[in-house]
Amino acid sequence: MILPGSRFINLPVMGLQTGVQLAKTTRPVIDPSNLQIVAYEVDGPSLTEKPSLLRIEDIREISDIGMIIDSADEFIGPADVIKIQEIYEIKFILEKYPVIDQRKSKLGRVLDYTVDPASFKIQQLTVKRPVMKSFNDSELLINRSSIKDINDSAIVIRSENEKRSGTARETIRKYSNPFKQQSPSGVADNSDIEWR
Repeated sequence: MILPGSRFINLPVMGLQTGVQLAKTTRPVIDPSNLQIVAYEVDGPSLTEKPSLLRIEDIREISDIGMIIDSADEFIGPADVIKIQEIYEIKFILEKYPVIDQRKSKLGRVLDYTVDPASFKIQQLTVKRPVMKSFNDSELLINRSSIKDINDSAIVIRSENEKRSGTARETIRKYSNPFKQQSPSGVADNSDIEWR
């Protein structure tokens, strides 16, 4: 099951020991190298350290009432875990990030994304198309397997031609030309056809 990323924003964080709300999520901390959510920034009146983060590993369960953790001891500061601090300092925000293809053609900007709550990997991007390209489709869904690169200026998607070229070539080679003369063995002679 995958869920919209927006579902995890302003989500209550509940303590299992006390049964009360400890905080609310404010934004995800996303590693742009692999589109993995490593933590959520949280806010609440009882938090002593600001900013405070909740690591994905410390979430026990996600239910109708919110994210459930053991206690307020699970909240950390960005400097408490070096790897998380490095990602946090990038301040990567996926929403409104430009999306282009390999030919540098603008596809739009990220509107939302879907998350697998078991791994917190981002699975799909919902891209809002520019006005001039939105007559047929106002939004695009892009699977994570179509992403070629994420750089400082845009998310780069593989071009349609690159995706299809290998499989189309392989499919064409499987078929013989029915208009060629049959050889005495009964097999069509396609030796003079050059496949590109």
